[in-house]
Amino acid sequence: MYKRIMVPTDASEYSRRAFLTALELARKFQAEVVLLFVTYTPEAYWGYNPAYTIEISQEQIEETGEQTLMATLEGIEVGDVPLKKKKIQGHPSTVILEEISNENIDLVVMGSHGYGPIAGAVLGSVSQRVLRKSTCPVLIVK
Repeated sequence: MYKRIMVPTDASEYSRRAFLTALELARKFQAEVVLLFVTYTPEAYWGYNPAYTIEISQEQIEETGEQTLMATLEGIEVGDVPLKKKKIQGHPSTVILEEISNENIDLVVMGSHGYGPIAGAVLGSVSQRVLRKSTCPVLIVK
């Protein structure tokens, strides 16, 4: 039924719970899990403008992404579940929705909340947008 399950992560407890749920489903359906971290950039949301550009080197993006992926995986036994890790720069919900098509994702499993760029004001907005616009089923884990 499900061959590719994507788990967007920000290493929050919510996304770690979603990852555990995805692993259970992957074992049941013999599916691959795609663990995705999106490095948020203001340019991805507002467009490029030198007045509010934040200089982030590619090395910093890679390092932050790797740390986040490792923090998500910490203490979790993946076992024999095929796991693909991806780090992409952009606006989280936009990238997640694009990756659903690019990676032929059958199911997205994500946490109900995370640590967005404006914590509190938009808490859970990424999961809400993905839920509304996804072309595949989305499982939200509390």
